[in-house]
Amino acid sequence: MTVVNATSLQQALEALHDHPGARLVQGGTDLMVEVNFNRTTLHDVVALRRVNELKRWHIAEDSQTIRLGAGIPYAEMERSPLCHHLPALAQAARTVGSPQIRAAGSLGGNLGTCSPAGDGLPVLSALDATVHLQSLDASRDLSIHEFMLGVKKNARQPNEVIVAVTLPVLNGFQGYAKVGTRNAMVISAASVCVVHDALGGTIRVALGAVAPTVVRTREAEAWLASQTNLAAPLTVTPELAREFGRRAAAECSPIDDHRSTASYRRHAIAVLVERLLLRANDHGKSPR
Repeated sequence: MTVVNATSLQQALEALHDHPGARLVQGGTDLMVEVNFNRTTLHDVVALRRVNELKRWHIAEDSQTIRLGAGIPYAEMERSPLCHHLPALAQAARTVGSPQIRAAGSLGGNLGTCSPAGDGLPVLSALDATVHLQSLDASRDLSIHEFMLGVKKNARQPNEVIVAVTLPVLNGFQGYAKVGTRNAMVISAASVCVVHDALGGTIRVALGAVAPTVVRTREAEAWLASQTNLAAPLTVTPELAREFGRRAAAECSPIDDHRSTASYRRHAIAVLVERLLLRANDHGKSPR
């Protein structure tokens, strides 16, 4: 087995070119579970942990976007200053495993594994993220919706590295919530991200762990837009929020497994969407 501990993106790309089929490892928090349970075998490995180019981020003021390097750990996303720019991503980051896992795990790893239960993925979907990929001789950008293809399947080519994601910096509420078999250090049985774009007048909802890949509830989003003005400030009644949750849950296709039943997952989605929409309704309003 060949192991390359890359110290630059160029070195990582060259190693990937020289060793077709090599596994990329950032934090290894997903991959090593598979190895330990004999679900996968490692041959060649390109380690990215020491590639500092993948741990940088910056805000483009002209386009009001933020570009996050794929190697930024969840521990950095959950605290200032990133948590102020991307609050839903910070909330999702705080639910990822233990402090040790959050210090190693990254969005690049979440995207590479592409599990429908990945905590960062509903946030990327709700924010319509762009995924940036690079090979030794080319680069390309894909919408998050084009990138995620199915259960642990994505559009990355074997010679490509996920280098970054770009997200909009929005004015409005962003929230993430999930349920699992316990309160902490647990894989999602169902998760939800709700994003209110106050200037654009839209609500975006993405669901995790309830379909082969993350689900955007576009029919429910369109229905809510037809029922109320989504520009700030929101005016959403409890009845409207409840119906919105029901409609969002109808767009998922959960299964029964060892973590939950399909019926519970669908019920949980309806409740989480309802609660997050009501939080969006209250966001920014002055207390009485």
